[in-house]
Amino acid sequence: MYFLPNVLGVLIVGYIFNYLFSNAFTIWGAKLGSDFLSQNILGNPDWAWVGIVIVGVWQGIAYNTILYLAGLQTIPAGLDGASKWREFWSITFPMLPSFFTINMVLAMKGGLMIFDQIVALTGGGPGRSTQSIAHLIYTGGFTGGEFAYQSANAVIYFIVIVAISLFQIKVLQRREMDL
Repeated sequence: MYFLPNVLGVLIVGYIFNYLFSNAFTIWGAKLGSDFLSQNILGNPDWAWVGIVIVGVWQGIAYNTILYLAGLQTIPAGLDGASKWREFWSITFPMLPSFFTINMVLAMKGGLMIFDQIVALTGGGPGRSTQSIAHLIYTGGFTGGEFAYQSANAVIYFIVIVAISLFQIKVLQRREMDL
């Protein structure tokens, strides 16, 4: 059940949340008497990113949970006579840093490459308030007639993502060694 958000297609989830943000939550907000909740946040340039972040986090939690559960499966049985708290700090937590590293790198990459949620929820709008770099490359390259320019941007963006990922791995692996 906790993996369901990751199994569902990103566009399907985006369309469902688009309906929720524009219809269901606004009705609930009006019944509760809240001016903020009674408006569609996806239509507000200042708050549209909040809706995209909510959907991205909701979907990302499923994958992160699977990674941590896989890490917990690799940890041997606990200490005899130790409390659960002591077992967590002495055995479980020190054996999880490699899974933490993998999770952080993949989460950062996913956050930088957010595209599908933007297409399904806002299309980059209102205005350009929710346009990510990946969405800008797509729209400029395929509908804006800047194919060569956006191809160069995509290569530079790839290099930036690789550099950030390598930096994360280096810093987090150093932290693994300290534990």
